[in-house]
Amino acid sequence: MPLLEIKNLQIEFGSRTRAARAVDGVSLSLEAGKTLCLVGESGSGKSVTALSIAKLVPSPPARYVGGEILLEGRDVLKMSARELRDIRGGLVSYVFQEPGASLNPVFRIGAQIKESLTYHRPAAANDAEVIRLLKLVGIPAPESRLRNYPHEMSGGMQQRVMIAMALASQPKLLVADEPTTALDVTIQAQIIELLGDLRKQLGMAVLLITHNLGIVGDLADDVAVMYAGQIVEHGPVREVLQRPLHPYTQALIQSVPVLEAEVDRLTAIPGTVPLPGDFPSGCRFHPRCPKAQPGCSSQAPELTSVQSRRRVRCPFWDSPVITKTASVRT
Repeated sequence: MPLLEIKNLQIEFGSRTRAARAVDGVSLSLEAGKTLCLVGESGSGKSVTALSIAKLVPSPPARYVGGEILLEGRDVLKMSARELRDIRGGLVSYVFQEPGASLNPVFRIGAQIKESLTYHRPAAANDAEVIRLLKLVGIPAPESRLRNYPHEMSGGMQQRVMIAMALASQPKLLVADEPTTALDVTIQAQIIELLGDLRKQLGMAVLLITHNLGIVGDLADDVAVMYAGQIVEHGPVREVLQRPLHPYTQALIQSVPVLEAEVDRLTAIPGTVPLPGDFPSGCRFHPRCPKAQPGCSSQAPELTSVQSRRRVRCPFWDSPVITKTASVRT
């Protein structure tokens, strides 16, 4: 049994008469001890999907209109408020982007980590355990650092504190939602490496949310590509990166800068992700797709299995024919 299994999840915002479906039929699974990366541009529905795992998307304004979210076989969408409090930060922990906005500026970091320990592991709510957690995430001189306020630490150190807080409850699933946002590239690499080391050391599963395919290769086992509320491609990370099947995945990979390449202009995907409630008919990517055919604007493709562990939402995934040129809009 997978640790996490999402089946046909559907989440809407707005009134029932004017509903905007932000997540539309998403199905994913994650085994214990494995890492799944959920990739896509801003507005694709990644964070809403991730927050829904612990039912953190408030309802209202959101409505969970269909599907199941199974954690160790239990449906989160049917849990009581007390059951949800137990799994939040317990079975599932989150590391959010912008750590400076997540940490309380008026409390020392040691007190904030101890608060998490008090709720989930009260017997371990002491300075010795806080110091152990700070050491675990690579913070130097943790004995003195636990008395720091968040503003006395760099962005990278603040993110390590957030990871320490997430690990305090010894979760089985760690959800990292854009954990490298606003960090420089050197610190980004350190945080990604830290997450990989912690996963191996603690045996937990990791769901990494990102818009950057360039950081997933060394961390993930599988990758799911999301666009306009739907999964458009899913498979083992090496296979997806080496041979992407969906035109959107191909475009994301082409947009990653290559240091050795000499180019006049970086590759970009024309247009923007459509807003929920304003999705185009047929394939949702067809207005931006260089492989679009006449039928793409009227026929909505299904997510189908095309190889042993590959799924793709495009009937022309194996076609090299380019019917229109995708240009960069300036």
